[in-house]
Amino acid sequence: MYIKRVNGPVFATGLNGEVITRSDLPPADTKRWVARRKAAVVAAVNGGLITAEEACRRYALSMEELDAWRDAVARHGARALRVTTMQTFR
Repeated sequence: MYIKRVNGPVFATGLNGEVITRSDLPPADTKRWVARRKAAVVAAVNGGLITAEEACRRYALSMEELDAWRDAVARHGARALRVTTMQTFR
């Protein structure tokens, strides 16, 4: 069996300190975005596991939406990714 080698790190540290790999990321066809899935994508982008462009292409996100998630995490932590909390922090 052959494993496709990708450039960059093999794992990244999640927002709660856990180790995440590409296999831990949400499926590409994700429609329902809960805070845990958003946090995994943000941690992967911030950790260099995937690029922001790759995340936007893979998950059909706009760059503005991904930047909003990253900004919310930077300012208020992973709890800010909850939909009801995002409305409070805006």
